[in-house]
Amino acid sequence: MSNIRQSWYEAGARERIAALVDPRSFAEFVGPECRETSPHLGIFNLPAQFDDGIVVGSGSINGTPVLVAAQEGRFMGGAFGEVHGAKLTGLLRAAKALGRDVVIAFDTGGVRLQEANAGEIAIAEIMRAIVEARLDGVRVVGLIGGRAGCYGGGGLIAGCCSTLIVSEQGRISVTGPEVIETNKGVEEFDSRDRALVWRTMGGKHRTLIGGADVFVDDDAAAFRAAATAALARPAKFDAATLAAEQARLERRIARFGDMSDATDIWHALGINDPKAIPDMPADAFATLAAQYRESADDAR
Repeated sequence: MSNIRQSWYEAGARERIAALVDPRSFAEFVGPECRETSPHLGIFNLPAQFDDGIVVGSGSINGTPVLVAAQEGRFMGGAFGEVHGAKLTGLLRAAKALGRDVVIAFDTGGVRLQEANAGEIAIAEIMRAIVEARLDGVRVVGLIGGRAGCYGGGGLIAGCCSTLIVSEQGRISVTGPEVIETNKGVEEFDSRDRALVWRTMGGKHRTLIGGADVFVDDDAAAFRAAATAALARPAKFDAATLAAEQARLERRIARFGDMSDATDIWHALGINDPKAIPDMPADAFATLAAQYRESADDAR
């Protein structure tokens, strides 16, 4: 690994994989030579991409074999379509069959509107594949810090992972800012207010409310180190795990449901100066979050 700092946010899918796995250990499945492209985009006169916006394969992290997937947010916002979803579903089914852990680098705006039904089905298949793999003791580690964030069905899939690692840039939400504004009005959510978007959906807030497990700086080496640690955690997943998660979510709604801004929630968590959170350096925030965050460990 190079000592030169590499931004996870600025990197593409293959660059993220190269920074994540051991040198020369990655072998791509359904690679560029296969030309498995979407059969739907041509109908709308939209360009296809040779990997359909997701790279999947096998590699190793610190010598431990893993399966890896990385979405390419620069192609259609990393959105899920038929081929895109099938590649990730196949990888997760292989993980179950091989008993091998999986690391997924999310970078997605959700489902492609041009492949709505196929994309929605893909989301359901991926979620089922994660649950089945986890029931067999497979760890599924999600990394979120890309340009597109992790929205729509991607947010649902991320919620099924064993561990979620996020940077400040790693926005997570089932519904995007523009969709909220369109359906509920600007009074409910002003999508042009970028500070509001990052405050509500960004990695810092998601970490503090227990929606993400580990907060890291926007650095590929930091994501690799956090993924290594996550792969060493117990692969716990059973009915008690789900019950604990449900109870945690109910407590979150009861505690924060009437609050209108993230800063109100941060204050309720006991943070004395919540308005300082957005400008806080990553290392200082990680220290603070370890003290004040709503814990998800029992549920995970």
